Amino acid sequence: MTGNTLRTATLAVVLGLLCGCVGNGGDRASTAASVGDATPGVDTGTLDGAPYRVEIPVDWNGELVVLLHGYEPRGVSRADPWPANEATPLFLARGYAVAESGYASQGWAVADAIADSERLRAHVAERHAPRRSWLVGFSMGGQIALASMERHGAAYDGALSLCGANVPATQVFDDALRSLVAFDYFFPDAGLPGAGLSDPDAPPLNDLPADQIALMQTVGTALASDLAAAATLAQALEVPADGLVGALGLHALLLREMTARAGGLPVDNRETIYSGFGDDAAFNAGVRRYSADAEAVTYLAGVADLRGTIGKPLVLRYNQEDPTIPPRYHGVYPALAAEAGRADLVTVMPPAGEGHCAFAPEQMLEAFDLLLRTAG
Repeated sequence: MTGNTLRTATLAVVLGLLCGCVGNGGDRASTAASVGDATPGVDTGTLDGAPYRVEIPVDWNGELVVLLHGYEPRGVSRADPWPANEATPLFLARGYAVAESGYASQGWAVADAIADSERLRAHVAERHAPRRSWLVGFSMGGQIALASMERHGAAYDGALSLCGANVPATQVFDDALRSLVAFDYFFPDAGLPGAGLSDPDAPPLNDLPADQIALMQTVGTALASDLAAAATLAQALEVPADGLVGALGLHALLLREMTARAGGLPVDNRETIYSGFGDDAAFNAGVRRYSADAEAVTYLAGVADLRGTIGKPLVLRYNQEDPTIPPRYHGVYPALAAEAGRADLVTVMPPAGEGHCAFAPEQMLEAFDLLLRTAG
């Protein structure tokens, strides 16, 4: 890790980490079609405030793929009509109809996304009655896929989570708070507004790109001022050195946005014993402690409190050197499924690609093909 690496993290890299895998490419020329007559083409519109897109290929095989996109920062301009996901052409080329919801809200919109995607699936099923339906989620969309399988599993034949945050929602935000208080411990004089990067009273980072980029520049400058501390932080967070700035920015964005959404801080670290930060006794004595808001805790637990209670096959695939999804996440959902007696339904593939959601098309299709074989 070098000071130059930290100081020169580009705008594109930072925003890429903040956005995860939204996956909304440019809209492609197509012919509008009535959903009712199954004419090949594209149907777009809005369902209960959520923009959607449904595409039916000419050689439709009678099956449906519901694509779930990743984190979309609040305030990002949205295309109208809702554009195709970058993965959409892969499934269309194989004869699958593809449905994708933009979700009714931006940010960590898991609660909306679960309801919006199920509403869209039902919308398509009512008009086309697909023979089989599949869920494919990216990044935050992977967590949405798992929660959807637990809540609406009867409607699907299986799910694929790619580069997914496949852990309960509370763990996502416990980890976010952990990384932010760790940064504030090692870099107490970073020059950030308020009480530091972990400050729950700091304003949400909704102004793209100015507020977020300014924050990242400040964080990067601080990290470059003490490379040894930065290396300790990267190792403890299981983040590649060149991904540390983006990971911290994402965690700050997530926690501030969820605090606003839930009406208070949804996680608590007053009794947490941290490890992995060098002198752990000194770290636990000096790290900032925060108390959670009880109603916010209840809200977060109800969003995606994963339990492993799936009833259909699930395939998980991760990337290598992913600054957003640490290796410790990989075994969480398989363990939950095992506790629920569903271990045989979960298949974890070897990691592929390097970065966050950095899969080649053939790697995504390889994972989907495995799901099809597993489902029989």
